[in-house]
Amino acid sequence: MRLRAPGNGDLSPSAEQSRGRGSYTDQHPADHAPNTPPVTINLTRIYTRLGDSGETHLGDMSRVPKTHPRIEAYGTVDELNAHIGVALALDDLPEGYADWLRRVQNDLFDVGADIAAPEDPDSDRERLRVVPEQTKWLEERCDEVNATLEPLKSFVLPGGTPVAAQLHVCRTVCRRAERLAVAGAEELNPEVVRYLNRLSDLLFILSRGANRGQEPLWEPGRYRPDGPESGG
Repeated sequence: MRLRAPGNGDLSPSAEQSRGRGSYTDQHPADHAPNTPPVTINLTRIYTRLGDSGETHLGDMSRVPKTHPRIEAYGTVDELNAHIGVALALDDLPEGYADWLRRVQNDLFDVGADIAAPEDPDSDRERLRVVPEQTKWLEERCDEVNATLEPLKSFVLPGGTPVAAQLHVCRTVCRRAERLAVAGAEELNPEVVRYLNRLSDLLFILSRGANRGQEPLWEPGRYRPDGPESGG
């Protein structure tokens, strides 16, 4: 028995890992209870040519175009995960951030697996779904870091240190993933949207922490002809 996890295009775990190139053995990864051991994943082949027609499979094995809303949503979650990987590769991550971001990366595969597998009323299998405890963990990290930051007096301009700038990229991609999840996935687990919403908040707060108080702020109208930079 196999279930696909999230991904994007022909290389997506959701569309490809369960079809020869990567099979989950013994049980669906979305079927195991929270306290059971991790599912073994056997990666065999990377290409199968099954996506060459512009279609792929969802978690219920239904064949859909690669532009299907669920594909767009979990493909963007995969994109977000890759951007977080870039952040992890940068120097000068504040203490604790790396462990948190690695945890988020793992959770994002849960998010993608959830999006990739529509509810099947005729199936008695328990799919892997995002749960409130995962969202609550994000909220706890938001509160923990936010308590160390000065109150904001204006909107933050994306930038600052390389880590902060990359975390802003992650934040905006996360917002796009959230919008796509809301707009395109019927009968989606509502916890997916809550998780992505809270994750974008955390990424914003982490970007502020990475700037260590030296964050660029928006100055409304600064470069207008009548603004403070006009010289008039």
